Amino acid sequence: MSTEQEHPKKAFGWAARDSSGVFSPFKFSRRHEIVGVVTEVGSRVQKFNVGDKVGVGCMVGSCTSCENCTNNLENYCPEWILTLMVPSTTMEPPHMEHFVVRIPETLPLDAAAPLLCAGITTYSPLRYFGLDKPGMHVGVVGLGGLGHVAVKFAKAMGVKVTVISTSPNKKEEAIEHLCADSFLVSRDEDQMQAALGTLDGIIDTVSAVHPLLPLIGLLKSHGKLVMVGAPEKPLELPVFPLLVGRKIVAGSGIGGMKETQEMIDFAAKHSITADIEVIPMDYVNIAMERLLKGDVRYRFVIDIGNTLKSTL
Repeated sequence: MSTEQEHPKKAFGWAARDSSGVFSPFKFSRRHEIVGVVTEVGSRVQKFNVGDKVGVGCMVGSCTSCENCTNNLENYCPEWILTLMVPSTTMEPPHMEHFVVRIPETLPLDAAAPLLCAGITTYSPLRYFGLDKPGMHVGVVGLGGLGHVAVKFAKAMGVKVTVISTSPNKKEEAIEHLCADSFLVSRDEDQMQAALGTLDGIIDTVSAVHPLLPLIGLLKSHGKLVMVGAPEKPLELPVFPLLVGRKIVAGSGIGGMKETQEMIDFAAKHSITADIEVIPMDYVNIAMERLLKGDVRYRFVIDIGNTLKSTL
């Protein structure tokens, strides 16, 4: 089945079509919106009605029958379909309704959109690894798109939060704006030495190559270092420091649909949103340049609806 047959709705957007990476207007057949308001429903749709606020995150399909899928872990299905991925010709069309999240009325669509990726990526490991208990002390490595949301969720869970960063100039942002309890400069040996053995767990959001040994040293016995960033090159993992404290290094990737809805509802209850900058579609090339420089706090959100209105 071709993309056009499976997703017959015609759309207009911007795309990079060669190695230059420059975005330009592009017509294509689309699978869905990311967040928005329902305008039509099919005859088999049961969960949603016209006018509902909804969103679709990182995935739009899975096999629905494997052990992971039957345990609400569609994100670990061997046949999962990423939002930007074309399904294989052997797979049934995605069960789209199942992969749609209801956005509570109290959450603004623009600031809720990044939660469907960054939000669930950080919420899920906090819950799964038991780092969500009031009074626990959790570190968050990296204060970017993932890190700032991790701080917000952990604080809402009643957890004491220490932000760990290579950039001293992020201290004010971490403590004054995000209400972190403390801040560590990872390159400051004295600060890191003073914090040895103080953390119950760490959520590491950094996607650049970085040393793990100093982070492992910050953990208490039985502490957990959970990787949610994805460095391009392998990281060096020293084993002995894990043995002497029964410490764990683990990974986590987004979450299943049940947990994603739980995350969105929790965010609405605690007024958690991503810090965003809303941009029109024709600003996307400048936005990409700024991303490469780290010049965004902390997520760009493209306002497709108003961009299209202005071009019609």
